[in-house]
Amino acid sequence: MGEDVTSRTFTREDRARYRDKVRRCLDVFAAMLRESRFDVERPMTGLEIELNLVDGDWQPAMRNADVLAAIADPHFQTELGQFNVEINVPPRRLGGGGTAAYEEHVRASLNAAEEKARTRGAHMVMIGILPTLRAGHLTAETLSANPRYALLNEQIFAARGEDLHLRISGVERLATTADTITPEAACTSTQFHLQVGPAQFAAYWNAAQAVAGVQVALGANAPFLFGRQLWAETRIPLFEQATDTRPEELKAQGVRPRVWFGERWITSVFDLFEENVRYFPALLPVCDDDDPAEVLARGDTPTLSELRLHNGTVYRWNRPVYDVVRERPHLRVENRVLPAGPTVLDTIANGAFYFGLVRALAESDRPLWSQMSFSAAEENFHACARQGIAAQVFWPSLGYLPVTELVLRRLLPLAHDGLDRWGVDAAERDRLLGVIEQRCLTGRNGASWQVETLHRLEEDDNLDRAAALREVVHRYIPLMHSNQPVHEWPVAG
Repeated sequence: MGEDVTSRTFTREDRARYRDKVRRCLDVFAAMLRESRFDVERPMTGLEIELNLVDGDWQPAMRNADVLAAIADPHFQTELGQFNVEINVPPRRLGGGGTAAYEEHVRASLNAAEEKARTRGAHMVMIGILPTLRAGHLTAETLSANPRYALLNEQIFAARGEDLHLRISGVERLATTADTITPEAACTSTQFHLQVGPAQFAAYWNAAQAVAGVQVALGANAPFLFGRQLWAETRIPLFEQATDTRPEELKAQGVRPRVWFGERWITSVFDLFEENVRYFPALLPVCDDDDPAEVLARGDTPTLSELRLHNGTVYRWNRPVYDVVRERPHLRVENRVLPAGPTVLDTIANGAFYFGLVRALAESDRPLWSQMSFSAAEENFHACARQGIAAQVFWPSLGYLPVTELVLRRLLPLAHDGLDRWGVDAAERDRLLGVIEQRCLTGRNGASWQVETLHRLEEDDNLDRAAALREVVHRYIPLMHSNQPVHEWPVAG
């Protein structure tokens, strides 16, 4: 959920000062883009995975502070809910055996962390939404101790002036209200980071937007919320609604939501930061004492802390990131569309498909976004979140077709080519893209496995919904630890 801030009360003067400072940061950022001051020589990739904690009855375990103390690894951090933790994997290059090194590192880290978590009565689960989660688990007391979360909660509800209304219509329907942002804690995701230069950023961001729906269809792993079967990837509508600062009247006026797909293809990374400043008021108006223009003038690298903090409160599905490492600034595309899980192998395969595909599309002679409307990309995104691996999508020159057919016919060869351009080992490329291919051929991903398992348990074993969902989690966890890709998971009644 972004950078830490200390607990405080914001005044009107704070907001006016912050607005002025953010605009000055934006001016300095524009100057930096013109002067090409960015690290572009050896692009890195990164990975973050959010996790759920469960107890011995497969219910959410509100113990992240105890678990993190036991793990004692700075790569593991707190998240919004007390039943959430996050692992931030050290960045690396994809070339050679980079993807295999990611898989080995994540597996080793999660296995070690799981052993420590068990000493505190908890288990870790990589899944988009925990099936046993109930509305009663998500209260103000569920928020983690980090003051940032309490501040965000306070500011979002101050902007709304009323409770949140969650309305999701899928296979079944959910209609409920919430008086905190804790329903957002139900959404546990995987985030891929890709470092790119300013000149290439627009092409990579546009490519990521164009394929976001396909990613969600293949990787869907969140079909249940509060005991209801909703969308294949219920994270998408839940996250869009759970942090919405707009009352109904502002929605009707067309005010943009803070969880946002966007509304146009871009020509520069500046477009995205400028939209953030133009469209979205501050949620956390915290200023430092640095003058970014003075910092730049003396030859140092500005942190642009206000611009970065503001960017962290606009929840784009593909978010631009400005960061400074060892006094050198760089840009990243943060891809936020995928859920966590089901296995580390599935996660790394999803990453290989994404990294390869966006490179091939970004370097294409005829950009995909010159042939496809932005609204078509957004419609694909929500159709794929709703239908998952059974979705149909629109694609230029092909019209509407099953997403699995699109991947097998058109996108896997592109991903293959893109991974070659990254220098990924051929054996690794084929192994990981083979996981994606088999997922398409079998029609099974995390969401479809969960749904089929639930229905078998309800129909064949005559379990009620709550008991069946507990058993889904019970069966899911050992399969997750097996690292056997989800398309090979057995479904037994």
